[in-house]
Amino acid sequence: MNTDGKRKPEATEVAERAGNTGGGTDILARALQDKLEAALGASVIIDNRGGAGGTLGCTIAARAAPDGYTLLLTSASYSFAPSLYKDLPYDAVKDFKPITNFAQAPLVLAVHPSLPVLNVKELLALARKRPGEIHYASAGRGSNIYMTTELFKYMAKINLTQVPYKGGGPAQIGLISGETQVIITGILGAIPHMKTGRMRGLAVTTKQRSPALPHLPTIDESGVPGYDKPGWFGLFSPAAVPGPIIAHVYGAMAKVLKNPDTVKRLAAEGAVAVGNTPEEFGAFVRSEIVEWAKLIRDMKL
Repeated sequence: MNTDGKRKPEATEVAERAGNTGGGTDILARALQDKLEAALGASVIIDNRGGAGGTLGCTIAARAAPDGYTLLLTSASYSFAPSLYKDLPYDAVKDFKPITNFAQAPLVLAVHPSLPVLNVKELLALARKRPGEIHYASAGRGSNIYMTTELFKYMAKINLTQVPYKGGGPAQIGLISGETQVIITGILGAIPHMKTGRMRGLAVTTKQRSPALPHLPTIDESGVPGYDKPGWFGLFSPAAVPGPIIAHVYGAMAKVLKNPDTVKRLAAEGAVAVGNTPEEFGAFVRSEIVEWAKLIRDMKL
């Protein structure tokens, strides 16, 4: 795409932070892929780049040519990486331009069926009885799974032991196989395993219950008041990408997210379409970075 925004690229590469195929970012990207290609008049290549808590994908996107061919599709982990890592190879504010927050979805607190708990209060009681003996699966230090679980531990005043995996998909497999007993994971990946009984959902991480899992209470109402951490998914570009290109991509995304079929598809995955403006999304991201910075200091991470 030229800087005047008139010519559409033949392909837009999306450097993702979801990790392995099957993570929430990957699922949502593939749910939007066909309609986004139609709106852009271009191919959309989904390029998963997991590793280092997702910062590898961000680093690649930050260093990409600012021509609109490479965009970053990322999750909430983007907002706490600046405070969690001392030597982050990019600046989360200066090296990217926000385009839109295209979806939000709760995460699910779930356990392996063998763990003798049926709700959050029973999990808290067991964890306090057996401090450090219950293991939780994470997608590695710095991942969204890691941070939301550490926040849960901190607010609930319990001790769970982390078992890190290389991505959200492997973390779910670790829970399903029984290597770990607890996980906080994306609703998109959790629902299929809950339906087959390989994973027992206890609660969602948002303040309100999820329409996709209305029977599950929130962590807030289940014994950890004030807990509220939805998962969000956003689209960014390298900072030097010209404004007309940003406007063109945002226009295509906004069109896709207003499509009733897209809204229905996302709802089936447990997500809600957002599609706010680059300015609105930028303000949201900056507020999230500030909030997580305080939490990370409080939790001594």
